[in-house]
Amino acid sequence: MKLKDTSYTAEEIMALTDKYLMETYERFDFMAESASEMYLYDETGRAFLDFYGGVAVNSVGNSNQRVVSAIIDQAQDLSHTFNYPYTIPQALLAKTICEAIKMDKIFFQNSGTEANEAMIKLARKYGTDHFGPNKFQIITATNSFHGRTFGSLSATGQPDSANQLGYLPGVPGFSYVPFNDLKAIKESYNENVIGIMLEPIQGEGGVNPAELEYLQGVRNFCDEKNILLLLDEVQTGWGRTGELMAYMHYDIRPDIVSMAKAMGGGTPIGAICATKKVATAFSHGAHGSTFGGSPLCCAASLAAVSEIIERNLAINAHLVGKDFMAKLTDLPGVKEVRGRGLMIGIEFKDPIAYDVKHHAFDHRLLVTAIGEHTVRLVPPLIATVEDCNEALAILMESSHTALEKLEEKRKSA
Repeated sequence: MKLKDTSYTAEEIMALTDKYLMETYERFDFMAESASEMYLYDETGRAFLDFYGGVAVNSVGNSNQRVVSAIIDQAQDLSHTFNYPYTIPQALLAKTICEAIKMDKIFFQNSGTEANEAMIKLARKYGTDHFGPNKFQIITATNSFHGRTFGSLSATGQPDSANQLGYLPGVPGFSYVPFNDLKAIKESYNENVIGIMLEPIQGEGGVNPAELEYLQGVRNFCDEKNILLLLDEVQTGWGRTGELMAYMHYDIRPDIVSMAKAMGGGTPIGAICATKKVATAFSHGAHGSTFGGSPLCCAASLAAVSEIIERNLAINAHLVGKDFMAKLTDLPGVKEVRGRGLMIGIEFKDPIAYDVKHHAFDHRLLVTAIGEHTVRLVPPLIATVEDCNEALAILMESSHTALEKLEEKRKSA
């Protein structure tokens, strides 16, 4: 809806938001009215270069026309039904995903946190079905982030963060060990553990990639102990890291993998894929979702996933991201640039990340900060070298300005 189609001003829309919405987000002084490819536009037509990507959702570009057309066409035929009838979009999407990422079965959800809930439930159900009621514990990593509902929140290894403070105690059965530490996993293992749940690259934890030997070692350890490897690819999946799924970089296959964000092209959908052996634990009535796998979202997802595959956007993410990451190391005050493909974290030596984010916004570049030291970049996978160079120029100025501001603050202290 355009502002001109309402009787409100932009200021009144913002005031209504402040009055009626529970505010858990820091708002920019910016009303997003429309979008196209690499840009968001406000009600005045100002363009903002989007390196936030709807939190790694808009991987095929903002308002991708193939996705838009799929939504319109499907809405005219059938937007929702219950889960007993067969539907064309659901069947075709299931086939496309399972064949593309070499998994056997899929279950559709509405979001990433719900996908992780389903992954936890499937692992526990498999454990209790095959080994008894005590085989339900899951090892996860510190600094992980798996979502905001209670199971995924409890799996998250950030006990002192705002994500968990005030909500504990959580769901029992989770233990946390340092990331990239195979020895710690082995020491934490006991006979009641059914799975190890990890992100191939920790997103909210600071854009920390798993080391090759570590993730391959975890896979081997799971095989040795006859337990499950659960990979959270809600953010890393569907081309973000330079492969369709990040686990493909490691030449491994998980027992269950979760996904969401990019697979929907801007619509709310998530899923888990599993091996046939593990998937059998979800028998009739064992799990469900009213909106999961709706024809509308499946049609949009099929369009988005097909765009990623057919346009080789994973390869573009690899090539453009590699060039971009090399250039980002020249930013003032940088301690380290981490990531893979177009999932990039810039860690600064000083606590300037929020100032960098706000200065970049003032110069019409959208990025986010993870804590005081790290800026995260997750642009659409259609980003070009030219787009990245434009972002680089703004980040160069933003980091320089943030450092000057910090120095002035220290002098006046």
